[in-house]
Amino acid sequence: METGLVEYGSRRVLVVAGIMLAVLLEILDTTIVNVALPTIQGNIGANLDEASWVVTGYLIAVVIALPLVPWFESLLGRKRYVTTAILGFTVASMCCGLAQSAEELIGFRVVQGLFGGGILTAARSILRDTFPPKQLGAAQGLLALGAVVGPSIGPTLGGILTDNFSWRWVFFINVVPGFVAAILLWTFLRDPPRARVSSDVTGLALLIATLGPLQYVLEEGERNDWFSDPGIVVCALTAVLSGIAFVIWEFRGAKRPIVDLRILGRPAISIGTALSFLLGFTLFVGIVLGPQFTQGVLGFTATMSGNLVLIRALAIMLFIPIAVVAQAVFHVPTRFILMTGFVLVGIGGVLFSTATTSVSEFWTFGWALAIGGFGFGLLFAPLSSAVLSTVTGPDIGKASSLLSLSQQLGASFSTAIMVTLIDHRLSFHYATLASDTTLGHVAVASFLHAGGSVAAIAAIVQREATTLAFADANLIGGLAAALALPLAFAFRPRPGTAAGPVTP
Repeated sequence: METGLVEYGSRRVLVVAGIMLAVLLEILDTTIVNVALPTIQGNIGANLDEASWVVTGYLIAVVIALPLVPWFESLLGRKRYVTTAILGFTVASMCCGLAQSAEELIGFRVVQGLFGGGILTAARSILRDTFPPKQLGAAQGLLALGAVVGPSIGPTLGGILTDNFSWRWVFFINVVPGFVAAILLWTFLRDPPRARVSSDVTGLALLIATLGPLQYVLEEGERNDWFSDPGIVVCALTAVLSGIAFVIWEFRGAKRPIVDLRILGRPAISIGTALSFLLGFTLFVGIVLGPQFTQGVLGFTATMSGNLVLIRALAIMLFIPIAVVAQAVFHVPTRFILMTGFVLVGIGGVLFSTATTSVSEFWTFGWALAIGGFGFGLLFAPLSSAVLSTVTGPDIGKASSLLSLSQQLGASFSTAIMVTLIDHRLSFHYATLASDTTLGHVAVASFLHAGGSVAAIAAIVQREATTLAFADANLIGGLAAALALPLAFAFRPRPGTAAGPVTP
């Protein structure tokens, strides 16, 4: 059944254009800054820790903002919240570009993340209501395109802007599109009925005390040698204890919880949230590991690494409409589409692992990236549309918020685990190769006899050990997709049959 918010014709086009532009900018900022960090560090006199906080501070703010979107929408109204979020993100972007010190830049990045963090969640709800139910898959397919294009072009665009203009343009590029998106949505977006506003201050405090320290642990753990660092230990304990207290309070103490966890009692929402976590985890394995290996070991330029990411992005974009048609037109069960997608993602990861050698060339990775991309193209839109089809009214925002949060946490866990895994496997492979690299080997003796140095041999061992470590990490990342198969098989959303409202 259609809601009164469904749009047609030019009005729908303008609403979609506004929200998609905002989504693209917010997601772009998760990756565009990374390649500019060395330049930023030198330009404003920041040390390595301060430079890393330009990224860490933003991600912590995003994670905190994500689950609060339904509360902000009930407090301000959807249109006022979304336009405020876009304007705040845009102004903070401009301030980041004007920053004269590391402290200013980090502070404005936190503000940018707090305003921009909820845009993707709000976009899911807006597209859910703007399109009629029979076009829900197409609506979520559009959102998936923005979610794919942003992180894919981010590193390449960031490198171009930094190399040819200034690192400040990494932030200034958001200004004009941001104001355009805000104007379009303020003019054409319509508000749904508001839910009752929660006054759950305790829940808000516990949520911040959970997600903030957790994201810090995931972002800074490897750099600070994990639990040998007192700060990591304190943050980990804070996140665990606050998380337990938050769940108990939201279920038993809050009359109108700020994050309604009871919606997870619906199997479609709980399983969909878990699958969204695994989607974020497997997606960011390639985003994190690929450029590090190709630039750090193979010596690819930033542009070449960015073009590799684009191969996967193009494959995703090709299969998104195929997934939409299979789900909406041919009525292929969502669980079979998702299972196929995760199988292809796993195959792509394994193939990328086998292609990871110290002499690999650009097109060596082509098929692995394409197959993995085909898999991701089958995951984004079907998962989101299937989950959102089971809810109505205020519960749309709640489900959308949980999907976005779980995907972001999956990405954060992926980054932390893979970076740590590479570090451990590098030590293992280096020790193994070094123990075998002795004068008893003819090749080693011949190399030294021909004028080669011990330092040169050590560099070769380091290079090969690093290559093997990345190969191991990609293999495990590919195999991790298998964890989603039982969940995908159990995923049986029933549109319009959710029993009873969970809104208090």
